[in-house]
Amino acid sequence: MTVLPGSHRAAGLLDDAALVRAMLDVEVAWASVLGSSLELGDWAPVLDPVEVEAAGNPVLPLVKALRARASVTVHTGLTSQDVLDTAFMLLARGAVERVSADLRRVGAALAGLAVEHRVSVMAGRTLTQFAVPITFGLKAARWLVGVLDSLDELDTVRRSLPVQCGGAAGTLSRVADPAVVPAFAASLGLVWPGMPWHTYRAPVTRLGDAVVRVCDALGVLAADVLTLGRPEIGEVREGFVAGRGGSSTMPQKRNPVLSVLVNSAALQAPGLGAQLHLCAARAVDERPDGAWHAEWPALRALLELAVVASAQAAELVEGLEVRADVMARRASEAAGELLAERGGGTDPASYLGQAETFVDGVVKRWQGSW
Repeated sequence: MTVLPGSHRAAGLLDDAALVRAMLDVEVAWASVLGSSLELGDWAPVLDPVEVEAAGNPVLPLVKALRARASVTVHTGLTSQDVLDTAFMLLARGAVERVSADLRRVGAALAGLAVEHRVSVMAGRTLTQFAVPITFGLKAARWLVGVLDSLDELDTVRRSLPVQCGGAAGTLSRVADPAVVPAFAASLGLVWPGMPWHTYRAPVTRLGDAVVRVCDALGVLAADVLTLGRPEIGEVREGFVAGRGGSSTMPQKRNPVLSVLVNSAALQAPGLGAQLHLCAARAVDERPDGAWHAEWPALRALLELAVVASAQAAELVEGLEVRADVMARRASEAAGELLAERGGGTDPASYLGQAETFVDGVVKRWQGSW
């Protein structure tokens, strides 16, 4: 059993083996800009956990194994934090690209729902009670805004992921030609921010904040589906998949598993983001004494949450069953309450304000985003 249901959706992106491969990519790129050719093929060492503990991080055991294999000088001028920070940026790039791809699936499905249900009347609710009429198209459009904003933020973060290169104390003391650093960054598809960021952790917190906001947006969607899917409401329902949503004791159950898991991710993500900020605030001296180390598991967990949740959300929205007839019937039955603001009436569809205009604007933004 895995700790995170759905972790198979992130397989190979953020695990220990992926981190080792990313660290090797960093060492190969660094050797190359210094004029050495480091040919490793598919080779990757299995790091001894005792050696990792003894070093305090996995870089020293990796470099030891690399030096035993390579015929050229490796790691000259770098420090462990350079390698590990840069490796995490490479892992983050892969995770962000995966999340963005699944968010585009979510967005496409939501845009379709917004158009299809542009005038599908339903009861609007505030503070759990009936408010005024809305359309399901408007609700889908609101979800879509969160997805669009998240895609924009992820794209900005992805294009600014930085290489780390500072040497022992952030002075590049063993690098004779500083021009190699931008070349190093370019070879990895990262950016060189102009100086090392060993104790300035904004690159990590910016990444974390963007990922938390992805989970926020998906969490709202999932929570709405959970509410609207309650049997006593029954306005939406997760699509049926054989073998999913069963109960160990109650054979009649069809649990909304995807919504539950996406909602769970949204509840976990802010704490992990806060952990990154706490670590950033304690990044003292020229290289931190524990704050950096506490950052790794939080960042990996947060990225994995987003990868898994975005894939689950895509499947959720693509299979979502919308029961517009139930929505319309409930809105009609509650017309007295829904139209009270206007002073009464019997047709909720006559009091939708700018709902259709708002839907059209969001859908147009989606269509123009590609």
